[in-house]
Amino acid sequence: MRIEQITHNKKRYLDLLLLADEQEDMIDRYLENGDMFALYDDDLKTVCVVAEIDGETCELKNIATYQKYQGKGYATSLIRFIADYYKNSYKTMLVGTGEVPSILSFYESCGFEKSHRIKNFFTDNYDHSIFEEGIQLADMVYLKTI
Repeated sequence: MRIEQITHNKKRYLDLLLLADEQEDMIDRYLENGDMFALYDDDLKTVCVVAEIDGETCELKNIATYQKYQGKGYATSLIRFIADYYKNSYKTMLVGTGEVPSILSFYESCGFEKSHRIKNFFTDNYDHSIFEEGIQLADMVYLKTI
């Protein structure tokens, strides 16, 4: 398994990024200014994008694993890598997601705890309703590193 930082032509990973954030113009808001990492285990499995919020905080804006590789620990490995990569640069790492129990549980298992929420983020910022595991997303739930 190897992890590479991607510095050029980040849009070539759009198919994977769209699995976690299904509206391209929302991805465009953070893709070019964010740091992108790709995890390979023979072939590409998972990508993520981390963006600086301020001098003390960064945010995991997107992390996605191809569906056939989900549940095999690739996203967890990439989160551990970026947590270590940024630990001396930022006090806090945030991640925002919809209010889906399995996803919240996943981030909590990676060392995040609930922080705050932005009411109606998904309904106000996306041009269509977003459903995850049969749940319509409305609020953005933020978690932070402990």
